[in-house]
Amino acid sequence: QVQLVESGGGLVQAGGSLRLSCAASGSAFSMYAMGWFRQAPGKEREFVAAISRSGASTNYVDSVKGRFTISRDNAKNTVYLQMNSLKPDDTAVYYCAGRRSLSSGSLYYSGAEYSYWGQGTQVTVSS
Repeated sequence: QVQLVESGGGLVQAGGSLRLSCAASGSAFSMYAMGWFRQAPGKEREFVAAISRSGASTNYVDSVKGRFTISRDNAKNTVYLQMNSLKPDDTAVYYCAGRRSLSSGSLYYSGAEYSYWGQGTQVTVSS
C-alpha cells in the first residue's frame, strides 16, 4: 500500500510558477511509476505528466510541454511537478498517482492504469 499526499498548490498570476510535491509513504517507492493528472471544473480528469520508476523517462500532454517538468527523488519518496509560465487554463485540482511497474522505463497515461491516488491540490491561475 502506498499513500500519496500532494502539496504546493495555490493562487498565482498568469505567467507565474508553482512547484507541486507528492510525498509517498511506504517502502519501495522506486518500484512505482508516477503520474500527475488534473481536473478542471466541469471537465473530465486529464493526464498531465508521467515519469518512469527510474526517472529516466518522462512525457507530457501537449498543452504543458515546454512549461511543466516532472521529476522524482527516490531517496525522499517524492515526485514533483514544476509548473512555469502558468496560464488560466491550467486552473484545476492536480492529483498525483502511482502504480507498481515491472519495467524501469515504462510510462502510463491513463488514470485507469494507476492504483494509488492523492487527495489533490488546487491550482488557480488568475489572468
